[in-house]
Amino acid sequence: MSAIEIILGALTFITAVLIVVIVLLQEGHQKGLSGAIAGGADTFFGKNKGRSIESKLVKITTAAAIVFFVLTLGGTLLLLFIR
Repeated sequence: MSAIEIILGALTFITAVLIVVIVLLQEGHQKGLSGAIAGGADTFFGKNKGRSIESKLVKITTAAAIVFFVLTLGGTLLLLFIR
């Protein structure tokens, strides 16, 4: 294995772990009965804050998924065509 393959493999692994962690940080869309009861008590600013954090997590997840795809594709092409 060359150094570039090891680096690509490590970056792919780190990106995969990052995606898992970010997805676990996101809130589910189904809140159940407790969300229906407590939902009326939220303030306007609390709802907007949650949405902005949630939207940032979605954007970070999308960017990490694109990086993961490019790293995986690049590593595969490197193994197929460079050797």
